[in-house]
Amino acid sequence: MPELPEVETTLRGIAPYVTGRRIGAVVVREPRLRWPVPKDLARSCRGQVVESVSRRGKYLLFRTAAGTLIVHLGMSGSLRLVDAGTPPGPHDHADIALEGGRALRLRDPRRFGAVLWTVEDPLRHPLLRNLGPEPLDDAAFTGDYLYQRSRGRRQAVKTFIMDSRIVVGVGNIYANEALFSAGIRPTTAAGRIGRTRCRRLAEAIARVLRDAIAAGGTTLRDFINGDGKPGYFARRLQVYGRAGEACRACGHTIRSSRLGQRSTFYCPHCQR
Repeated sequence: MPELPEVETTLRGIAPYVTGRRIGAVVVREPRLRWPVPKDLARSCRGQVVESVSRRGKYLLFRTAAGTLIVHLGMSGSLRLVDAGTPPGPHDHADIALEGGRALRLRDPRRFGAVLWTVEDPLRHPLLRNLGPEPLDDAAFTGDYLYQRSRGRRQAVKTFIMDSRIVVGVGNIYANEALFSAGIRPTTAAGRIGRTRCRRLAEAIARVLRDAIAAGGTTLRDFINGDGKPGYFARRLQVYGRAGEACRACGHTIRSSRLGQRSTFYCPHCQR
């Protein structure tokens, strides 16, 4: 699914073409997404100028004077800029037409995405208000923060860092990669990791995510960024999807297991 780097890549791709533009027609072809698309969405958005586009976790926020459009890409969705007259495909569920002849098109084959509207502070929306700090916020997300939040926790560190209440946007791919970079085995109890290794882990999470953003995200099966180009971070993956292959650091065989119903990959030599 699109993870934080893919959503950030989408944000950076579309923001220059959306910010300052007026919303014209809004076409909803399929309102039955993860949460129903508001019936009055077109009326709420029409004529509004997009004042800014930002990201909170994996949610994209399109702020206008009247309210904020909240978009989530779901499990396999993408948000792309297309010419307004481009015929829709079978999974193109919503278009937000902008002045100038372009439209933002949400493609979501599994319909796990969302297109919502709020007139309140979007950061206090029920879907966003309990989210943890951003992993790229060096002031809020630190090793000391991880250390404090992990005390007494018996859960595996991989599921701990994938909890959006602890830190947002660390999905399965990047959790595997960050733990490898930090030299920590995914099954280690979060509460058993000392302060020094927590600092190493926080640094690894931020570094892996920044590297992925710089590379344009991770193309696995169906992610395409805002301008229609795939990301290439998949070529740099150290452990994810490499079970049975040699570790690039030590030569030992990468192993895989199931943890929290998610595929987990690690090097038994490099990660303790």
